[in-house]
Amino acid sequence: MTRRFLFLLPAAGLLFAQLEGSKAEVYKTTGDTALQLYIYRPAGVPVTEKRPAIVFFFGGGWKTGNPKQFEQQCKYLSGRGMIAITADYRVSSRNQTKAWDSARDAKSAIRWVRQNAARLGIDPDRIVASGGSAGGHIAAVTGVVKGLDEATEDHSVSSRPNAMVLFNPVLLLAAVPGREMKAFDNPELQGGDRISISPWHHVTKGAPPTIIFHGKADTTVPYVTAEAFTEKMKAAGNRCELVGYEGEKHGFFNYPNKAYTDALRKTDEFLVSLGYLSGSPTLQ
Repeated sequence: MTRRFLFLLPAAGLLFAQLEGSKAEVYKTTGDTALQLYIYRPAGVPVTEKRPAIVFFFGGGWKTGNPKQFEQQCKYLSGRGMIAITADYRVSSRNQTKAWDSARDAKSAIRWVRQNAARLGIDPDRIVASGGSAGGHIAAVTGVVKGLDEATEDHSVSSRPNAMVLFNPVLLLAAVPGREMKAFDNPELQGGDRISISPWHHVTKGAPPTIIFHGKADTTVPYVTAEAFTEKMKAAGNRCELVGYEGEKHGFFNYPNKAYTDALRKTDEFLVSLGYLSGSPTLQ
């Protein structure tokens, strides 16, 4: 049985809990910060059998948060046959960074997974980006925003996922002329061009198929912004499904909230529709 223990990230001096059942690997080192992701493999599946992968990014307003947020989703989806990964990335409280840095880290994580696909037993053409709130934002950035790739990385390996699963994501970071929608704002968005990381502003034809889960009573990230993104995705000819939850506010999807099971079941069904999973969800 895998034991839970504490370890020290190399050089960065940051203390995290090892996630039960996962294997930690460093996907990026920037300055004195080593960023890890936590990999959950389906039991008994050899690396020679290529499986789809999903990479989760935690929420926390680009300020705080922990990869543990998506531990339960990873355990479930690895049990269904995917390789499930929850990734760390830079946030302002630990690294004195801005949202642009978090977005770059998300792109680095997707690229690293694709670069290491053969070694990890991953199908490089079936990689899903996922996350909640600010994590949903940086997952969306990987899917629709061009650029923001680290200059030192191999750009011949794409940092764009093949699909996206987003939970109450921040999708609008700048004003939209003629639309009465409030752009998201906080200190981590100061000092840069917000349009450059505003997913709504970058939607074009050919974006990855996407499903969005959003609380209709969300006052942190208004539901109307998810509607606007979905509308623009569909207008561009992209597949985009929006699942709204009446009366639910921000963070409704987290374990063990009441909507957790429904959102994860619908995630499973979406992945089945893409051919990434087979059979029926096993959630009770």
